Amino acid sequence: MSITPQAYKAMSDKASPKSNTKVNVAMAYLTGGGICAIGQLLRELFSALGYSQDTAGSWASITLVIASALLTGAGLYQKLAKHAGAGTLVPITGFANAVSSSAIESSSEGWVLGVGAKIFTIAGPVILYGCAASAVYGLLYYIIV
Repeated sequence: MSITPQAYKAMSDKASPKSNTKVNVAMAYLTGGGICAIGQLLRELFSALGYSQDTAGSWASITLVIASALLTGAGLYQKLAKHAGAGTLVPITGFANAVSSSAIESSSEGWVLGVGAKIFTIAGPVILYGCAASAVYGLLYYIIV
């Protein structure tokens, strides 16, 4: 059976869920901004408690990572991501969610061969290619400048 590209496109359009781009972009923007605002509030809180700006920023980051991991474990981060879309991919919380999700999914296989071996299956390529790209860019910057 041969399907023409036009027939395939018609079937694909019919089967694909409709997306409201304006609402999706607004939700992603508001959610990502909200996560960043919470991070800034945490940093201000830790600064008010007497920590230096660097230390307060570190504690704010740690708090966001722990909160993201706990929300992932409770199944709440996925519910938020369902409605907020890309807004939940704010780097620090999205990365913590990716690592936590992999750990949770592979926990039934044991600590070493499950969690230990598969914890970075989603986030690993991000780390690898992020480090490789930064090394290449750094080398190019060194050569050019």
